[in-house]
Amino acid sequence: FIFTFARKQMNKVTIRDKTFEISISSESIQRRIAEIALQISAELKGKCPLFICVLNGSFIFAADLFKRITIEAEITFIRVSSYEGTQSTGVVKNLVGISESLSGRTVVLVEDIVDTGDTAVYLMEEFNRQNPEKIYFASLLLKPKALRQKISIDYLGFEVPNDFLVGYGLDYDGLGRNLQDIYKLI
Repeated sequence: FIFTFARKQMNKVTIRDKTFEISISSESIQRRIAEIALQISAELKGKCPLFICVLNGSFIFAADLFKRITIEAEITFIRVSSYEGTQSTGVVKNLVGISESLSGRTVVLVEDIVDTGDTAVYLMEEFNRQNPEKIYFASLLLKPKALRQKISIDYLGFEVPNDFLVGYGLDYDGLGRNLQDIYKLI
C-alpha cells in the first residue's frame, strides 16, 4: 500500500506560551536551497569540500542542502550554543568539536541563522587555526539589524527582520524545530 497525504500549511502555531505566524514557506525554503546547492556545486567543483554543520539548528538545512550537492563532498558536525530562551547570551560555548583535519581542505560552514554574528566569528577563528585552504560560509538566514560582528556570507538563503523565529530547525526552548515552514513571533 502507498499512502499519500497533502501537507496542510499552518498559518499560526503556538509553542508553550508564545504564538507564531508564518514567515517563510517550506516551498520558498526548498526553492532557495536548490539554488544555493547549484551555486556551491559549480563554484567548488573539483574541491571535495568538507561541510561542517552547526548543530542543532542547522541540521535540517544542512541535510536538504547536502543531498542536492552534485560534487564529491563530505559532511561532519559541530555543536555550539549561545541561546537561552529567545535571546542570545552573547557567550559562545563550544560543546562538541570535530575530529577531521581541516588542514589544506576546502570547508563550507553551514549555519541556520546569523543574528549577532558571534558564533560565526568564533567558528571562523577556530577553523582558521587549522590552516584550511579556504572557508566558505553558508547560512539559511541572516538578521542584518542584529549583527554585532562583521561577517561575510558566501551562500545566503534569506535576509530576515530581527524577529524571533521557529521552524525548519529553529527552536524555542527545544521545541518547533520539526515545523516545515519558518514562523515569526507575534
